[in-house]
Amino acid sequence: MTSSLPLSWFTADIPATPRPVQATKLSNSDLVLRCQEGAQPDRAAFAELVRRYQGHVDRLLYHLAPDWLDRADLAQEVWIRVYRHVRRLQEPAKFQGWLSRIITNLFYDELRKRKRHAPPLSLDAPRQINMEEMEWDLPSEEPSPDDILTTQEFYTQLRDAIQRLPETFRTTIVLRELEGLSYEEIADITGTSLGTVKSRIARARHRLQEELQVYLDS
Repeated sequence: MTSSLPLSWFTADIPATPRPVQATKLSNSDLVLRCQEGAQPDRAAFAELVRRYQGHVDRLLYHLAPDWLDRADLAQEVWIRVYRHVRRLQEPAKFQGWLSRIITNLFYDELRKRKRHAPPLSLDAPRQINMEEMEWDLPSEEPSPDDILTTQEFYTQLRDAIQRLPETFRTTIVLRELEGLSYEEIADITGTSLGTVKSRIARARHRLQEELQVYLDS
C-alpha cells in the first residue's frame, strides 16, 4: 500500500523565490549596489537615487553657478554621467561624495568651455540663519526691527565677501561650509592635495572674518 507524503514535507527543502525589495525601502548603498548588478543600472533603483539626490545636485550647481540659465541641463548631464559610470564606484557608501565630484567636474568642464571666470557665488536664502555650520545667535526668538535689519545687512555683506573670493576659494568654501564635505572629499573632488584644501579654506575664512569683523564684534 502506497502512502502519500504531505505536500508541506515535499516542498520544505525547495527555497521560495525571494520577492525583490522595493527600491524605496532600500538604503542608499543598496540602491547603488542594485544599479551595479546588471548590464544596465536597475531603472527603479536609479530613479530612486535621482529622487533622493536631485536636491543635492540642484543646490550644489546653484551655489557654483547661480547665474547660469542652463543649470537644469547641467543637472541632467550629471545624471547621465552617473548612469554611465556608476559601476566605477567602489565604495557605495560614499555615493554622495562621488556625486559631488561629478557635479564639480562638470562645472569645471563648462567653465573651461565658456572661457570665463566662475560667476559670483550667491548664498541660498541669505536672510535666513539656519544654514549648515553657520549658525548665528540672536538675543531672542523674536528679534526687533533693528536686529532684523542688522542681520540682513550682515548676510548681504557676507554674500558680497564670498563673491570677492578667488574662484578656488569659493569652491572649497561651498563644498565645506554648505555641503558639509570632509577635507579629504574636497581634495578628491578638486584634484588638489589635502594641504592645499586646508590652506584655501583657512585663508578664505580668515579673509571673510577680516571683512566682517565689525559685525562679528557686535
